[in-house]
Amino acid sequence: MRATLKSALACLAILLCSARTQGQEIAVAAAADLKFAMGELAGQFEKQTGTKVNVTYGSSGNFFTQMQNGAPFDLFFSADVDYAKRLEATGQAEPRTLYNYAVGRIVIWMPSSVKADVNAQGMNALLDPAIQKIAIANPAHAPYGRAAVAALKKAGIYEKVEPKLVYGENISQAAQFVQSGNAQAGIIALSLAISPPMKDGRSWQVPAEMHPAIAQAAIVLKSAKNKDAARAFLEFVKSKEGRATLEKFGFVIPTPDQESTPH
Repeated sequence: MRATLKSALACLAILLCSARTQGQEIAVAAAADLKFAMGELAGQFEKQTGTKVNVTYGSSGNFFTQMQNGAPFDLFFSADVDYAKRLEATGQAEPRTLYNYAVGRIVIWMPSSVKADVNAQGMNALLDPAIQKIAIANPAHAPYGRAAVAALKKAGIYEKVEPKLVYGENISQAAQFVQSGNAQAGIIALSLAISPPMKDGRSWQVPAEMHPAIAQAAIVLKSAKNKDAARAFLEFVKSKEGRATLEKFGFVIPTPDQESTPH
């Protein structure tokens, strides 16, 4: 009953806001793991409301730095909840808009041409001599990179494979490295591994207990030019349709008590 009421209220909020925001545009900074899911979400929202969603993809850490320096975004979809919380704490985000929209997962992905048996060996497949380079996102500013390093350490193979690691500026670039053959394996976001461009490869999902949870959050920025439209898009992401799209791309939807951070 509670979920049904929340869904109905979200739909009402979208309809009310769309009436005020018809023909507007919003600028969204989105973590690179959202590349395909966000494309669908933006298209669905634009079709329903007439509001255009312009999305820029990159690493959450880099976006955080840009926003501290006044980058002109309306909404921030971070792959690390802490970046969104820090913007809120410093008064750079709209109060009570922080929303934990998903938990990300990582996989080992490799082209079908690589002979290492990742399904049988799991993390140890990365020790195979056929794998000379392993692509991950830069752990200095990308949550997925930090998760990859944590999983390698948990498996006890980090020191052995560290010389093989190559770093993408974000998780999307790391995926491109392995997809293009510049690396023979990658530890990448599940949301990218199951996307159409990578469906022909082989992947193994890293157990969640091997790395800290990749808790992801969105927030409306204080400097947003179109706050009504930004709030409406966030409500759409919270809706049944929005959540279904995120699940389609492998994201885990937080339970109701995890969705919002207390203020």
